[in-house]
Amino acid sequence: MKRLLRPLLYAFRKHWYAGTKHECPICRSSFDILKPMGSRASARCPVCDSLERHRLIWLFCHRKTDLFDGRNKQFLHVAPEPFLKPAIRRLPGLAYVGADLEGRHANVKLDVTDINFDDNHFDVIFCSHVLEHVPDDRTAMRELLRVLKPGGWAILQVPILGEHTQEDPSIVDPQERARRYGQDDHVRQYGKDYVERLRAAGFVVDVSEYVKEFSDHERFCYGLPAEEDIYFCRKTG
Repeated sequence: MKRLLRPLLYAFRKHWYAGTKHECPICRSSFDILKPMGSRASARCPVCDSLERHRLIWLFCHRKTDLFDGRNKQFLHVAPEPFLKPAIRRLPGLAYVGADLEGRHANVKLDVTDINFDDNHFDVIFCSHVLEHVPDDRTAMRELLRVLKPGGWAILQVPILGEHTQEDPSIVDPQERARRYGQDDHVRQYGKDYVERLRAAGFVVDVSEYVKEFSDHERFCYGLPAEEDIYFCRKTG
C-alpha cells in the first residue's frame, strides 16, 4: 500500500513545499527548506526524504559513472532506500535487484555474507550504511566482490568516524553499542582504515572527495554534506 501511495505523497509534498532555494537531484523537486534529521538541521529532502549522502551519491553516479548511459546492466541494491529504489529502477537498461535480509523495500531476501547469486553476476552494486550492522563484514565484502563482474563497480558506503575502526564482538548490549558505535544496532565504528578492509577483500578502491568539486552555492542548493568520501570499488581480472 505504501508503495502505491508514495507517488501521490510525493506529488502532494512537491506542491506543498515548492520553492527555489534548494533542489533535490533524485526526485527533481525544488523547495525552500531542508528538513532536520537528528542533530542536523538541514538534511532531509521534504519531498522524497533523501539525505545529504544520497544526493551526493546520485550526482556522483550521474556525472562520474556509466550508470545513466542506457546500456544493459545487472544492478544489485542492498537494503534499498525507499526513495532511491524507484529512481534507480526508472533508469534505462537496468535489470534491478533490490535485496535485504528482512525483505523491506526489496524484491529478494538476501544475506550479504552468503549472497545467493552466481559469481560475476552484477555490473553494479550499491550498498550504503549496511556493513556497520554486519558482524562478519569481511565475509560480506568478499561476497560482494564475488558476485560483481570483472570490470564492474560498486559503491560501498559506511559512516566514518576517526582514523581507526573500533569494534569488540563481546559487546552485545544495545545501550553499550549505542554509546560506543553511535547506534544500538551497529557492531563497529569504522575509521578511515575502512579502505584497507575493502582492498584486503580484493577490491580496487578509489576514495573520492567528490563533494569538494562543488561550490559553496551548489552544496547549499543540493543540500550536500560538508565532507563525505565516496568508496568507489572495482573488480579487475
